Amino acid sequence: MKKTAILAALAGALVFTAQAGNTTKANAATEAVAPAKARAYKVDLAKSDVKWHATKVTGEHMGNIGLKSGEMLLNGNKVSGGTFVIDMNTITCSDIKDEAYNGKFVGHLKADDFFGVEKHPTATFKITNVKPIANAAAGKPNNTVTGELTIKGITKQISFPATITVKDGLAHAKADVTVDRSKFDIRYGSKSFFDNLGDKAINDEFVVSLDVTAKQ
Repeated sequence: MKKTAILAALAGALVFTAQAGNTTKANAATEAVAPAKARAYKVDLAKSDVKWHATKVTGEHMGNIGLKSGEMLLNGNKVSGGTFVIDMNTITCSDIKDEAYNGKFVGHLKADDFFGVEKHPTATFKITNVKPIANAAAGKPNNTVTGELTIKGITKQISFPATITVKDGLAHAKADVTVDRSKFDIRYGSKSFFDNLGDKAINDEFVVSLDVTAKQ
């Protein structure tokens, strides 16, 4: 009887020790993989610039658009995330010199068959992944950025190459982003929605050029 009790006690002690050891190892593993807290760098609106460039059968148009706010998230000296809010009311056209025509053109860009600015005053881009480009040459794109772009309340995933540098408390990102407007229900002059447009057709893809600086 005593021998049985002793053996039971030893078995219980071994089980307890094993469980304690496993718990310690699990806690250690959890602590080991816990990600470092990302630091937020706020976008310096005065030192950031966003341009757009669109083409059509008979020519092209270009201009600027302003950021309303934004931040980049950094782990060490690597950008890991971020969110940018674009103020659609700030869109301008730089190639039309006639003031009246320029105003009419910009007004059309803000209309429902383009960006629908009254209902959708902002567009957003949220970074979901940043992957380094192997053996990137100096001054050339060194990361592939993936994220969610929202225009007119429609969200689509996009990816593009970007040149990102982090130095002396500043994060700088530069990229040319190609956007397919047909995916965001921007219909005017689009062959994706209308037939027989002839020389009135406007290409679905336009380019947004980003030159963004953020600081701690």
